[in-house]
Amino acid sequence: MSLVSFQNVVKRFNGNAVLDGVSFNVEKGEVFAIVGPSGTGKSVTLKHLVRLLTPTAGSVVVDGIDVATCSDRELEKVRSRIGYLFQGGALLAWMNVADNVALPLRECTDLGDAEIERKVAEALAAVELTGAAQKFPAEISGGMQKRAGLARAIVRQSDIVLYDEPTSGLDPVTSVTINKLIRKLATTLGITSIVVTHDLLGALAFADRIMLLKDGKVQECATPAEFVKSCKPAVREFLAAAKGELI
Repeated sequence: MSLVSFQNVVKRFNGNAVLDGVSFNVEKGEVFAIVGPSGTGKSVTLKHLVRLLTPTAGSVVVDGIDVATCSDRELEKVRSRIGYLFQGGALLAWMNVADNVALPLRECTDLGDAEIERKVAEALAAVELTGAAQKFPAEISGGMQKRAGLARAIVRQSDIVLYDEPTSGLDPVTSVTINKLIRKLATTLGITSIVVTHDLLGALAFADRIMLLKDGKVQECATPAEFVKSCKPAVREFLAAAKGELI
């Protein structure tokens, strides 16, 4: 059984279908990238996994639990396994990096200070940010803020991490660093990663599979090697647009 499964998911806002019969599976330990034009439902898809949104129709299942219909207790069980890296990092400006990373442990666990400190140190080491623990968000770069947000996403030992545009607003060199980190965490920690991104070239480098969403529908879902060879018009158009951005 797949770890994550979307089956014929429809999501309508004011009668308009943002997702229109979306189905896909994500396997344990996989790095799964979702690409597509703006406004096509990529971030909406992520929000269904933690029930920030519920489907108009269809099912969203995480490890056998239907997230849309499960009890609050089951939902908390699912959410405790999932880390979420928001577009802007979403760090609290008045807390240093270490305290930002510790926040989920202080709010959602009964761990003592020493154990929290140990777990924070481990998370910061995993994202190569140990030296910034005592700095405040305004004192570090955008890329470091994203890494701090990622440390917070994994500090509860999440085995699923959702990435919403992890390289948005970053320069190309920093974007490559973040993309490599996504792959590294999947390999070293066994994290299942679902990555919404506009960075198709990055996705081709780090993902096990890539799904293209357009007009609320799945246009393609394939390995990077298969994706670039796809003859589907939506894929050819998206690849051409990505290539054009580099010229």
